[in-house]
Amino acid sequence: MTRFAFTVEYDGRPFMGWQRQAHGPSVQQALEDAIHAVTGERTAVHAAGRTDAGVHGLAMRAHVDIEKDIGAFRLMEAINARVRPAPVAVLQCVEVAPDWHARFSCIRRSYEYRIINRRAPLTHEVGLAWQVPQMLDANAMADGAAMLVGRHDFTTFRSAHCQADSPVRTLDLLSVERNGDRIFIRAAARSFLHHQVRSMVGCLALVGMGRWTSDDVAEALAARDRSKLGLNAPSDGLFFVRADYPDEG
Repeated sequence: MTRFAFTVEYDGRPFMGWQRQAHGPSVQQALEDAIHAVTGERTAVHAAGRTDAGVHGLAMRAHVDIEKDIGAFRLMEAINARVRPAPVAVLQCVEVAPDWHARFSCIRRSYEYRIINRRAPLTHEVGLAWQVPQMLDANAMADGAAMLVGRHDFTTFRSAHCQADSPVRTLDLLSVERNGDRIFIRAAARSFLHHQVRSMVGCLALVGMGRWTSDDVAEALAARDRSKLGLNAPSDGLFFVRADYPDEG
């Protein structure tokens, strides 16, 4: 038995999310079906995170245990050949120690949210960014983001369906950067609550519109009440960009 670690890229638009679902296609199912076609084995692919429907992956980390005698490069090439036409690609495949775990060994996860701030309709990036036609003040959004960095009870920014044992998380990074008509919001933490990033982005957008201030963000956080959330941003602009591990630089 060999454990392989993958780096996976995917377009989330056709999927119900990463995790296998009974009511629609998932990234996990696409990979597991491709692995079965290659090896004849039914085995679970475990990921660093469970992205929601419509959320994209630039470098999701995952692992799988394979009994078949096969090299990492050959396995990667074979999976990529058989996962088509699903918009999923294994970018890297390496052998890892039997106790390496994509989820439990991960020490930091990073996301990026992309807003296109213009009135003209999107053409090439429909479903790959959130279009906000009203002019956003990125500096004010950055001030609002600063209110959320650190260790807090994020109940307000947590989905009602979140299954985490505790709403307390330590947010290492929440930055806002404008580049022309594009705004990039980057978030990093050891772990996130269900919908946490989208909920934070939605409230920062309200700040950018002038409907909220940074003090309103702080008050929403302190309320620890989901009903105080201003806005939950759509899944379109959210990308899982990185997973960090202690044995990797």
